[in-house]
Amino acid sequence: MSDRIELKGAYGSPYTRKMLATLRYRQIPYAFYYDEMLPDGYPQPKVGLIPVFYFVENGERQAVVDSTPIIRKLEATYERRSVIPEDPATAFINDLLEDFADEWLTKAMFHYRWYYADDIEKGGKILPLWRNYGMSDEQHAKMASYVRERQISRLYVVGSNDTTAVVIEESYKRILKMLETHLQSSPFLLGAKPASADFAFYGQLTQLTGFDPTPMAISLDIAPRVHAWTNVVDDLSGLDAEGNQFISLGSTNETLKALLGEVGRVYAPFLIANASAVQDGAESFQTTIDNKPWRQPTFPYQAKCLEWLRGGYGGLSGESKSQVDELLQNTGCEQLFNS
Repeated sequence: MSDRIELKGAYGSPYTRKMLATLRYRQIPYAFYYDEMLPDGYPQPKVGLIPVFYFVENGERQAVVDSTPIIRKLEATYERRSVIPEDPATAFINDLLEDFADEWLTKAMFHYRWYYADDIEKGGKILPLWRNYGMSDEQHAKMASYVRERQISRLYVVGSNDTTAVVIEESYKRILKMLETHLQSSPFLLGAKPASADFAFYGQLTQLTGFDPTPMAISLDIAPRVHAWTNVVDDLSGLDAEGNQFISLGSTNETLKALLGEVGRVYAPFLIANASAVQDGAESFQTTIDNKPWRQPTFPYQAKCLEWLRGGYGGLSGESKSQVDELLQNTGCEQLFNS
């Protein structure tokens, strides 16, 4: 396995799917494990998240989680078929969109799966079998019940509740419509080849448009192109990307700006309210998003996300900063960087 990247994950995990598709597009050989398949002696990560990548550092295998920095680590190791734009301004917009998909669109993914009866039934039935389809019927019934109860009890973590449901669902539908329009003029979010933001959206959409009954039906109704795009992005290993370019922010892109408007509409006020609550040491917070009430427990990791985004914005200079400012003007994203 010395010539392969090793990782552990699950097909029901949007972040696992994000990383598998990234590896396929970049043509990086990999070995994939479930928990039950993992060889003896492999270390456990400090935080129990998936996927887990196993990198060899100074002769020792290290367990690493968090898809976004893992993608950047792979960029430093493998040169071909980069998913990070070279232009600093475009790279920053990619960072912002990747974070939006990873941290906001995932609310829709988790909400739909564990909020509606048909989705709960399918999720409980299939997710255990993706890890071990050889289990007995008795084991399967126990695991299905366990998965349903555990995940439903964790809806609060992503902010899904009766108060926030309407905000999450309306945002999901707008995102689908915006992507549907965007894909009519561009094969990917930032041009003629995929960036890490594409794989972040793809990861969440594998579940929303390709697995869970309720959001999948919505996507088929209002965004068939998004449904098809998600299937295509699953394996771009054969895409001839040579000569394809990411966009330049100097050119007007109204469909991209519309998507950034959704970031400013829902994600920016969430990030700011959450970060303020974390700073105050509060366990939960209430705010207004899209003119509707929002309440949930604080999420320290997403406070760090805001810190990283602000750091990236602060690192821009000259023309790059001007291009980003022009694109973000009147999107609502400005509030992330003006406070």
